Amino acid sequence: LSFTDLLRSPADRARAGVPVSYIAFDLLAVPGRDVRALPLRDRWALLGTALRDTGPQLQRVLATVDEETARGWFRDLRDAGVEGIVAKSLDSPYRAGSTWAWRKIRHAETSDGVLLGLVGPPDRPRALVVRLADGRTVSTSPRLTPAQSREVGALAGDRAGPLVQDPEHGPVRWIDPPLPVELRQLAVRQRQENATFVRVRSEG
Repeated sequence: LSFTDLLRSPADRARAGVPVSYIAFDLLAVPGRDVRALPLRDRWALLGTALRDTGPQLQRVLATVDEETARGWFRDLRDAGVEGIVAKSLDSPYRAGSTWAWRKIRHAETSDGVLLGLVGPPDRPRALVVRLADGRTVSTSPRLTPAQSREVGALAGDRAGPLVQDPEHGPVRWIDPPLPVELRQLAVRQRQENATFVRVRSEG
C-alpha cells in the first residue's frame, strides 16, 4: 500500500478498491481500566483476548519470544516487503515516546535523492515528493517529524509554487529549484515505492 493510498479517506479507498487491514501491536486500555502500567507480556495477552473473535481485517501483529524464529522472519520476509523487525522487552510498561525498551532492526540503506515537491503547508510539510536515484518519483513515508518539517520548510518553503493536484501524489506544491536530499529506502525486492526522508543535503 503506497503512502498516497494511505492519505486517502476510507471512502476513497473503498471506491478505488484499496484494501486496508489494521494490525495491532499493543493494548493501552480495556473497558474501565488503563493497562499502560502493565508489562508488555500482560498487555499482549489482553490484546489477544480482545481480538479473539475479530475478522482478518483486524489482527494482532506477528510476534515470537524465540530468537531463531525472529531471525528467520527477518531473513525470509524481506522479499515480501517487510522492512524489518522490532525487538521489545516483555517487562516494559507502555510509555509514550520512550524507546529504551524497544529497538527497530531494519533492512535499509541511505541514498541520494532530489526533493521535488511538498505535501502540506509549505512552511511545515507533512511529506515530500522526491526523485530517487533510479529516476522514480515517490512520496516519503512516514510523516515528517516536527524537526524535519521545520528544516524542510525553512529551506524549501520559499521555493514552493501553488498547490496543484497531481494524479499520482495528490495535492502537492512543486519547488523550484529542487533540493538534494538524503533518503532511506527499504532494501527489499518487491516494495520500494516509498522512501524515508533523512535530511536535506548541502548544495555546496
